[in-house]
Amino acid sequence: MREAIPQPSGDDREKLLERAMARHHYAGDSLIEILHTAQQLYGYLSPFLLKTVAHRLKLPPSRVLGVATFYHLFRFAPPKPHSAAVCMGTACYAAGATELMAAIEQCHPDPAAWSIGAGRCLGSCGLAPVVICDGRAMSRVTPSEFEARVKAAG
Repeated sequence: MREAIPQPSGDDREKLLERAMARHHYAGDSLIEILHTAQQLYGYLSPFLLKTVAHRLKLPPSRVLGVATFYHLFRFAPPKPHSAAVCMGTACYAAGATELMAAIEQCHPDPAAWSIGAGRCLGSCGLAPVVICDGRAMSRVTPSEFEARVKAAG
């Protein structure tokens, strides 16, 4: 008998994940799609969730972990309430993205509440430098604008 994924009552995430695996016929070659669905449902890939997927797909846990850690889009810890990604593409870099990143690090957003990082080119070169803050693009961002955003978010 398999162990259930811990979840609050009334939570259908396990059923939805099972349905996604069934839709892919429990095929190991659908691992990336299944991991993506699992992350969408749970917010991140916990060790227990990775073991569950491995068991249901009849794959070695090391293969599931290897695939998950290879791709940078998978998370292994719960997401923080706020996030900011500074574009480091050529146009943003030339428009001061490195200085913006340094200023962001100096304004010390609460590490428990903010995930700060650099990203690849976002394709908004005419708006450089660009920061994706809580899922929304901020264009031509200055350090003071970002600091005001952090203060407004609490």
